[in-house]
Amino acid sequence: MSKVIAVANQKGGVGKTTTAINLCTSLAIAEKNVLLVDIDPQANATSGLGFGSNGIDHTIYDLLVSDIAIQTTIKETNLKHLKLIPSEVGLVGAEIELANSENRQYLLKNSLRKIRGTFDFVFIDCPPSLGLLTINGLVAADSVLIPIQSEFYAMEGLGKLLNTIGLVQKSYNKGLVIEGILVTMYDSRLNLSKQVYEEVKKYFGDKVYKTLIPRNVRLAESPSFGKPVALYDIHSTGAQSYMSLAEEMLKNG
Repeated sequence: MSKVIAVANQKGGVGKTTTAINLCTSLAIAEKNVLLVDIDPQANATSGLGFGSNGIDHTIYDLLVSDIAIQTTIKETNLKHLKLIPSEVGLVGAEIELANSENRQYLLKNSLRKIRGTFDFVFIDCPPSLGLLTINGLVAADSVLIPIQSEFYAMEGLGKLLNTIGLVQKSYNKGLVIEGILVTMYDSRLNLSKQVYEEVKKYFGDKVYKTLIPRNVRLAESPSFGKPVALYDIHSTGAQSYMSLAEEMLKNG
């Protein structure tokens, strides 16, 4: 039975999709069978793994709206152990289309149930919002990984996300827990980065990963080439940091 992890933060620009792509890649390099589910209408995880907006026959939109077989949406990637359910811009209208659907919060959970035994990990890249798509991600997940940038407004809006997680726990998914808090865009030269890390640790304790994701040029460049950073430059600090994060996650169990 796979572990299903939602990567979520309604605050944009915190390294959410970067984390989803590169953590999945690092776990796949470690020969874990991984599925990345892109439920963000921006489809950045999809393009970041080399898929264009054209030529994808079935996406997460079709899965949620048309209830097609989940197996038809799963795509091969350049890594043997990593698969993708892609997204598309049309997903932006799905929340309206699904507004009157019965059990609309459980659509993703019900689909993933059919293939959970196939993968060691399933990661869900949630959109930077707290709407129905993110709710679907949280209801389907066992746990939530929250990336937080090491900048002044790092904790801004986090209360809303934690409140939403609490509501999902209460109403739809009692077993949902925090998988971990990941500090991203860390700059060891800046006191601010260190202060933010200490503040996050004070608030979340041992839920904060020891691995810090630095600001890194290669990490920022790799999506434009449709590659995870480990396939773009394995020796970069960005790639090595996500490899360390995967190792830490596997060690923690």
